[in-house]
Amino acid sequence: MVRLFVVFVALFASVAQLARAQSSDQVVWVQIEAQPNLQDGLRRAQDYARTLSDVNGFSLGSGWYGIVLGPYTAADAEQLLRVYRNDGLIPRDSYIAFSANLGRQFFPTGADLLRRGALTVQPTPQETITLPDDTPDSTAALVVPEQPTLPSEPIAAPDETPAEARRNERNLSAEERRDIQTALQWAGFYTSTIDGAFGRGTRNSMSAWQAANGFEATGILTTQQRAALFQSYNAVLEGLDLRPVADNKTGIEVKMPTAKVALDGYEAPFARFNATDGSAARVLLISQEGDTNTLASLYQIMQTLEIVPLEGERSLSRTSFTLTGRNAEIVSETRASLEAGQIKGFTLIWPAGDEDRRTRVLAEMQDSFLRLPGVLDPSEGIAQQQQVDLVAGLQIRTPRVSRSGFFVDGAGSVVTTSDAVQSCTRITLDEEFEAELDTLDPELGIAILKPSQSLAPPQSARFSPVPPRLKSDVAVAGYSYEGILDAPTMTFGTLSDVRGLQGEPDLSRLALSSLPGDAGGPVFDDNGHVLGMLLPRGGGERRLPKEVTFALAGSAITQVMENAGLVPDSGIGTDQLAPEDITQRALAMTVLVSCWE
Repeated sequence: MVRLFVVFVALFASVAQLARAQSSDQVVWVQIEAQPNLQDGLRRAQDYARTLSDVNGFSLGSGWYGIVLGPYTAADAEQLLRVYRNDGLIPRDSYIAFSANLGRQFFPTGADLLRRGALTVQPTPQETITLPDDTPDSTAALVVPEQPTLPSEPIAAPDETPAEARRNERNLSAEERRDIQTALQWAGFYTSTIDGAFGRGTRNSMSAWQAANGFEATGILTTQQRAALFQSYNAVLEGLDLRPVADNKTGIEVKMPTAKVALDGYEAPFARFNATDGSAARVLLISQEGDTNTLASLYQIMQTLEIVPLEGERSLSRTSFTLTGRNAEIVSETRASLEAGQIKGFTLIWPAGDEDRRTRVLAEMQDSFLRLPGVLDPSEGIAQQQQVDLVAGLQIRTPRVSRSGFFVDGAGSVVTTSDAVQSCTRITLDEEFEAELDTLDPELGIAILKPSQSLAPPQSARFSPVPPRLKSDVAVAGYSYEGILDAPTMTFGTLSDVRGLQGEPDLSRLALSSLPGDAGGPVFDDNGHVLGMLLPRGGGERRLPKEVTFALAGSAITQVMENAGLVPDSGIGTDQLAPEDITQRALAMTVLVSCWE
């Protein structure tokens, strides 16, 4: 793609030999933009004509249409280029162009300054062409100012010699030199510091770029080559309509891809700019009063949102934080800082796989971010419908599946159902502590997890030292509602059989009703000892009665633990416990196991 644009620019961006033009009567132009189709070219020409004079549009060949200012003498064009760049009226990569590079004229309507035939533009039914605001009548013709005499034949524009290129290079400002390094870095040829100093590293990167793009590798970019470099650098932004957006409610001004996103609403502390084209592109503006504690809380809350995927770098200091999140669908970048009691920042959410444009848009947003007076009213959006799975109108990230588990030793090892922990990017205990899969036995349906940090559970399982009694009372502790409730639920029933329906010795059949979230939870006898682990209800064509469930026997659990190097704890005593005592013990050892994508 880069080579395609470079070749294209080499065909039309004839900006070399400005010194020769200055000593002749040749007229020149200031090229400020190019668009890949005629309708967009006309729209952008109309936009510029609202604030600038001498705006013209010409075909550039290869399906591209350029917007230029002029014509001017070479000296006037150079002065205008410098002033307009400094005032921010034209893009910083604008450059001097020659008539030889311009084809038929399409703007202003009917104009033909180069006498090459005017292009007729027919608006599409979906598009309304708006004339400049100062045009008194929509049918009035645009007045073409008197222009200098133009050459009747195109004038070729030879490239600069290395000596001429070096002389012109000396006129570059420090900022322009840094811009060249930035463009080379983006193109993958420069890896050092952006300092504006053209040392050996910069020269080598220039030579490498020249060689890769069909130019003589001199290590000194000519004016035309710089134009080609910047054209490639900025081509990735075509069609985004990147422009500053000042939002007075949040007190933030920042460049946004306005062709991709538009304001959708406010809900403190966010202003939401959602996609207008059905893509995953979104922007959030962050604005609220606060201190270091508020900043830290926002940092934590942001990581619970779907728009901040789990994978990615993140950091928090006393005055700022950054969050990066990546998955197969999106890449999310958040930047926020605390100044004078106000927290302000932004989040850019962009479709995965479009990294070149994403990094450029992110850089433009960072460079243009400006704090305006005021912050978003904390009551903004509070009247909207509230849901427990939303934060300020944004969806909270939820696990792929949540099941139950229980601590089996003092180090925090957890036994759970194997169904809960397969194909997980991340496993958590109580949605707070990271855990790793240590042992998996899909045939028995059991998994053992090890916490990533040292834990000291208030209670761990004590396995029944004697076989369970048929028809005795049992209880299951589990997160029946998969974490919606903060604590596990107790379900009581009876032990129907110490074997499975086909005589399996490792199973027990229970008479109690369970929900999917209960799977993996401990099954207690009436002494408060663990006699097994609740298994998921089976699927398939054969449907068991609702009150029939199965548990993996405690003897099978302890065997898996021993194989994993863990030492099971056997209970002592046979005194029957009251249901409330069993509940207290169960709540202390049962844990929510969550599998995240």
